[in-house]
Amino acid sequence: MVGNVLIYLGVVVAPTLVFSAALAVPRWLAALRRRRVRTPAPAHPPVERLAADLRRVRRTLACFGPGTPVVRRRAATAAYDALLAQACESVGVPQQLDEVAEGIERDVERLRVEQALCDAGIVLS
Repeated sequence: MVGNVLIYLGVVVAPTLVFSAALAVPRWLAALRRRRVRTPAPAHPPVERLAADLRRVRRTLACFGPGTPVVRRRAATAAYDALLAQACESVGVPQQLDEVAEGIERDVERLRVEQALCDAGIVLS
């Protein structure tokens, strides 16, 4: 009796499963193609956004008055240096902001990098 029920279920269910799989194969293939075609995410933010962020932080640095806390100045300067490094990497300009010690050497390197970015076409002012 159990054998007959299993045979009956096999006869009824097997064609349904086969046709369902046959109808699903094109969808599976399309999904595989979409996965292969996906472009990788860009490693850096767009240059336009970097330039806008650079201009914004540069204006912030210029607007600091004499009573601005040192921590705020250093944080803004560190953010500006990080943005300069990202912009240099995305445009292909060499920079040494991470390697140069804090002080006049870094200020000179920052000016050199700003000029190199301007020469590369990024408007900072």
